[in-house]
Amino acid sequence: MAGIELTDEIIERVDGAQVGRKPITVSYVGLDDRPHMSLRGSTHVHGPDQLAIWVRHASGGIVDAIARNPAVGLLYRDSEERTTYVFSGRASVASDDETRKTVFDASPEFERDHDPEQAGVAVIIELDEVKGGTVGGTQVSMSRE
Repeated sequence: MAGIELTDEIIERVDGAQVGRKPITVSYVGLDDRPHMSLRGSTHVHGPDQLAIWVRHASGGIVDAIARNPAVGLLYRDSEERTTYVFSGRASVASDDETRKTVFDASPEFERDHDPEQAGVAVIIELDEVKGGTVGGTQVSMSRE
């Protein structure tokens, strides 16, 4: 498939990951030039070729890291249904209030409750590649042209 347009199945799985107890792992290169990973329950689909996360702390960790190196990877895994999706792309912090509100509001309630003052930031991930699928089922291999 040329280009990236997330399928309905991927959208449903990503948007329901936290509620379904399948939190998405995000990897990035820290300021120490070492790989870092964290579970991000706020991960959701932001557009046909974008993911978004709400990061509760506006500085440090992933926020500072992507300012220097925007490359990120994300992993969705449902072991019961043997479904895996691997995403890679470029992350940036959204600077406009409308995007911040949209990303915060689209995050699961459980995650919003951890930042009631909305002091965090919205991170938008422009996807460059999506691979994976279900064993014995639909396989996905998409990349940005």
